[in-house]
Amino acid sequence: MLSNELKNATDIVKEAGRILLEYYHQDYKIEFKKGDGPVTEADKASNDFIISRLRELYPDDGILSEESKDDFKRLEKERVWSVDPMDGTREFIDKVGQFAAMIGLVENGKSVLGVVYQPTTDTLFSAVKGQGAFLIRKGEKSPLKVSDFSDPSRMRLVVSRSHRSPLVDAIMSSLGIGKDISSGSVGLKVGLMVEQKADLYIHPNSKTKEWDTCAPQIILEEAGGKITDCWGEPLTYNKKNVYNDKGFAASNGQTHSEIIEKIAPFLAQMD
Repeated sequence: MLSNELKNATDIVKEAGRILLEYYHQDYKIEFKKGDGPVTEADKASNDFIISRLRELYPDDGILSEESKDDFKRLEKERVWSVDPMDGTREFIDKVGQFAAMIGLVENGKSVLGVVYQPTTDTLFSAVKGQGAFLIRKGEKSPLKVSDFSDPSRMRLVVSRSHRSPLVDAIMSSLGIGKDISSGSVGLKVGLMVEQKADLYIHPNSKTKEWDTCAPQIILEEAGGKITDCWGEPLTYNKKNVYNDKGFAASNGQTHSEIIEKIAPFLAQMD
């Protein structure tokens, strides 16, 4: 199931990563989207390549991408590709290497396939529903599995490098967590979790969108973890409103419900 889709998505995302690296080592134009963050020529070039290839291969599927106008035709489709041509644009601009190209596949509102590729380290995370999650780094493939910590105070929290909020620090203190690790890109934060370098990721705001979480979600779930909104409800995809309005919480799945209960008092402060 979905083996051809996985192969094609992998090939596409790796070529998109090569395109990003070409821009990474040269001067490029930076713009700022209205009410949003920066976008570069690299984002656009990666987007153009990914969209053209997906349309060529899957003309009957819908596509939702961060850098393409949403015409809502996707709402009539059972299968929709969710694309972030570069997750971690600020980290790209700052030259810290923590950015990734991400492609996810949605079937009937649920994430069923995901690929996340970090070109600076030649690292690919991938998963298909029911088939496990895998890491391919510099040609070496290995299965992925989250940690088994059940005590929140022993967990390592992964936090945003460029968007860290005081609310996350308050939640961290409430859970008794003393260790954190920062990274750009939602996909790479989940990558730290499935490599057992982090155990928990809480994003208590309404600013992420479907393309930020689609591919990472299935990778985390297939590695044994869990992701919901901050109220413990499932994330759904191919909605008219593409925002994850209720934020999200991603964990190793051991005590997800307990963590959701503990963060509940903070959610009134969520923006």
